[in-house]
Amino acid sequence: MAAAKRVFHLQPCESPPAAMSRNGYFFEETGYLKCDTDDGCENKEEVGGEELFDTVNSSIVSGDSIRFFVNVNLDVQQNVTVESESAGCVLLHTSRKYLKLKNFEEEVRAHRDLDGFLARAIIILDETATSLDDVLREMLKHFAEDSDNTEPSCNFDKIMSTLFTDSGAPREGNVHLLSDTIQGVTATVTGVQYQQSWLCIICTIKSLQRRHVCISRLERPQNWGENSCEVRFVILVLAPPKMKSTKTATEVGRTFATMFSDITFRQKLLETKTEEEFKEALVHQRHLLTVVNQRPSAVNEGHKTHSHKPLKLHEFFNVGKGIFDDIARRFPVYALDFTDGIIGNNKAIGKYITTMIFLYFACLLPSIAFGSLNDENTRGVIDVQKTIVGQCIGGLLYALFSGQPLVVLLTTAPLALYINVIRGICDDYSLDFSAFYAWIGLWNSFFLVLYSLFNFSLVMKLFKRSTEEIIALFISITFVLDALKGIIKVFKKYYYHEHQGDGYLESTRADVIPSLSINTTFLMNSSVSRSMSLENQTGMNEVVHYGRETAVLSLMLMLGTLWLGHTLYQFKKSPYLHARVREILSDCALPISVLTFSIVGSYFFKEIEMSKFNYNPSESLFVLAPIQSLSIGSVMSAMGLGFLLSMLFFIEQNIVASLTNAPENRVYFRLVKGTAYHWDLLLVALINTGLSVFGLPWIHAAFPHSPMHVRALAYVEERVENGHIYETIVSVKETRLTTLVANFLVGLSLFLLPFPLQWIPKPVLYGLFLYIALTSIDGNQLFERVALLLKEQTAYPPTHYIRRVPQRKIHYFTGLQVLQLLILCGFGMSPLPYMKMIFPLIMIGMIPIRYNLLPRIIEAKYLDAMDAEH
Repeated sequence: MAAAKRVFHLQPCESPPAAMSRNGYFFEETGYLKCDTDDGCENKEEVGGEELFDTVNSSIVSGDSIRFFVNVNLDVQQNVTVESESAGCVLLHTSRKYLKLKNFEEEVRAHRDLDGFLARAIIILDETATSLDDVLREMLKHFAEDSDNTEPSCNFDKIMSTLFTDSGAPREGNVHLLSDTIQGVTATVTGVQYQQSWLCIICTIKSLQRRHVCISRLERPQNWGENSCEVRFVILVLAPPKMKSTKTATEVGRTFATMFSDITFRQKLLETKTEEEFKEALVHQRHLLTVVNQRPSAVNEGHKTHSHKPLKLHEFFNVGKGIFDDIARRFPVYALDFTDGIIGNNKAIGKYITTMIFLYFACLLPSIAFGSLNDENTRGVIDVQKTIVGQCIGGLLYALFSGQPLVVLLTTAPLALYINVIRGICDDYSLDFSAFYAWIGLWNSFFLVLYSLFNFSLVMKLFKRSTEEIIALFISITFVLDALKGIIKVFKKYYYHEHQGDGYLESTRADVIPSLSINTTFLMNSSVSRSMSLENQTGMNEVVHYGRETAVLSLMLMLGTLWLGHTLYQFKKSPYLHARVREILSDCALPISVLTFSIVGSYFFKEIEMSKFNYNPSESLFVLAPIQSLSIGSVMSAMGLGFLLSMLFFIEQNIVASLTNAPENRVYFRLVKGTAYHWDLLLVALINTGLSVFGLPWIHAAFPHSPMHVRALAYVEERVENGHIYETIVSVKETRLTTLVANFLVGLSLFLLPFPLQWIPKPVLYGLFLYIALTSIDGNQLFERVALLLKEQTAYPPTHYIRRVPQRKIHYFTGLQVLQLLILCGFGMSPLPYMKMIFPLIMIGMIPIRYNLLPRIIEAKYLDAMDAEH
């Protein structure tokens, strides 16, 4: 029986689906969309050199008017006998997704793709072949014959078969359709209209060594089925599978598809006579696309940078304006901070409970750690009890009256450093510590009030994302060093030197008086006397064995706390248990890990002595400092220290608030209730005024606890882009209840002293510091770019800066950031106490470095791209 030509069509949709967003990144669908052109799919002749089947009439196509479909089947002419109509059926999977037009002004690969093609151009002009198979064979033939593109291990017959769906299909499934194509489409009211005069075919071949592009201009328009009724240009892109995310076959195809989406450009290509003219047309089109993408709307669309209007001097003399604006912004939604998630729809009571538990431990354990350190530094003047009381009072006041209640206030390692320095100054000059401490705190609060009244928080606009991430990573490094120094002291004490006997133990007692350090290392305490008594009872050999067990167990407890905490934190990504159970375990990772290994260390191994924090009950928690006892000279010297302390408060408070208000997990989101930088700074000043007068430790916004608090209240989705999985924060429950309850529970923890809180071994606290440091670097772009140095290019994620910045510039910028980080660590971790006290000035010094020095090394547009959110 004579062969019949047969083309399969699915029924069209009456209207475009709702998911067909103009500004969406990708669009996936199974099935066909109708080729809704007025010309249908009839074969028509070209008249006067014009392309009758194009649906775009603008000379330069804007980024919103056209999207590309990557689809996996394209109808071609196929001879099917009538008898085969009832033959065996096979399944064909169809998938479509939107690709954004390539931005030639921002994406550096667009220019490099074209430059690579021009250097090894394979251009076929006026191809006479009429069938798609013949055209592709001619293109592959030119590819094979070109000496520059020789691929010795390539089988071109295999490449030809790979381009179609019947490659490797069963005999009865011989459906001959193109596997992977890109076409231009325009969304209209009536449906989707395809650009039918060009076709981009992409394919991944394992045997290739590099990418190859071939462009063929047909002599006459060809009808190759639905949506390809008038094809004049065929672009063939071949690439190896393991390529950098910006160098894949799809990305190269997107470059050329963007150029061919312009009807004027295609008309110029039809008029070219030689390959050189063809190349010149490509270069000219690149120039046009680069210029058209420089309009302001394109720059501001899709991503947001940290660029702001230049600061003007008069903004700092509008006294109180920032505070007034903050109150006006936040007061109307104050009641919602107590009711959101509790009343009405979208209740989140379960998430609130898990966040309260997490925040309780996240506030209590550092209070114990730093309280123990302050106890040793101040010889009991500021102890664990006072630290817990100060945390409770300050945390409750901030939770009730702050403009951004998601920020968590804590006493931190730098504050412990200042307290240590103040103790040393008081010893050197015979000053009353309580009075001198109070005056420094009062001067600090005075300067903070001035900063808030004169809108100094506006200066934080000058802190770019890269600068904030340097400071954030510096804080994370201090947590790691604190833990390492603590465990090293344990090993020095119990593993290496216990054989030195009583003399060493006594010297250890003297040596562990803390040095002027920014770390959170605590003193080994009660274990010293117990070890001495055990030595007298059992002899030297048992003491050696006992001490080494203590050191090894301490290391296991620290690493175990880190391992269990991080494992549970990542458990939400696992396939085990129900999704809600995984979320609860992830939110409660910190308390579960701390409680588990506290029980292990204090109960299962109770015969092994572990170091615990000191507890000396205070006679009175609220005693006014004798501020009148100091001379005028001492008060003035306290002003200098108070000014340096206020710089630390100002930077820490504002940077942590900035990271909290704009946490980034690939996709930028804004907390909907607004910010209150000026009012919050004033409130912190008032809170610390009271803490200073009563001799309680100072508190300010803490990193990474504040961003972790936001993450605990966030709803997160996982999305896949180019094979990379990203977490995207969908929404955040903004509430005051979690911080209120958590800090109230911290206050009730006074009744748990000394037991059971003293059952928490110090190595567990060291593990807590490692856990906080590890989770805080999640999403830190600086850390991610440092990690790129250890990865092969095929593993690079398709982030905004990978697309828009040359790889070498990325590594230059990363190296300069690491250099700034090392300088900051040099000052912040110096053994010289007064050098540590000026490291807030080093943070401020990063502003002129970013604005004046770095642009001389790296172009400003690349710096802005890496400082952009996405």
